Amino acid sequence: MSKQDDKAQETVDVKAEVEKHSAADLEALSKAAGADVAKLQAERDEFEDKYLRSAAEIQNMNARFKKERAQLLHFDGQKVITEILPVLDNLERALQTEVEGESAQQLKKGVEMVYDHLQTALKDANVTEIKSFGVPFDPSVHQAVQTVPADAEHEKDTVVTVLQRGYKLHERVLRPAMVVVAN
Repeated sequence: MSKQDDKAQETVDVKAEVEKHSAADLEALSKAAGADVAKLQAERDEFEDKYLRSAAEIQNMNARFKKERAQLLHFDGQKVITEILPVLDNLERALQTEVEGESAQQLKKGVEMVYDHLQTALKDANVTEIKSFGVPFDPSVHQAVQTVPADAEHEKDTVVTVLQRGYKLHERVLRPAMVVVAN
């Protein structure tokens, strides 16, 4: 054999010996870590469970966020509307006054037009008046400020007088109706 062939054979022998020792070392490590493999699998399962729970939590948070955003849009303008309601009340009072003279009639007609436009704007914004007169008292939409004895005309626990109208925006009460209830 030549020197080159001897070197090549020596390299093959060294490779085989290294592979043999590596395989033996790997097998020894695997046997020694046998109990740890189960532990590692349990940890992996625990981390996977935590990951899945976190992913579900994020989905729930996104759904809740979308729902809250939709609700905010649904009740958009609530603050402005509640500030407009006293103006509406004042316009109603102004329309209830008796006036004499041509200019006073024209002024009242102008107030009536403003009132009508305001009513239309509230209706377009899905604001509805709470029906109160003659209906059973409901503390979720009525605020009783006085009671009167029930009689033949007015049953017990019904609204007999509306002192101030109440309003809702969709299903949310903006302002309860101030009423007098038969008791």
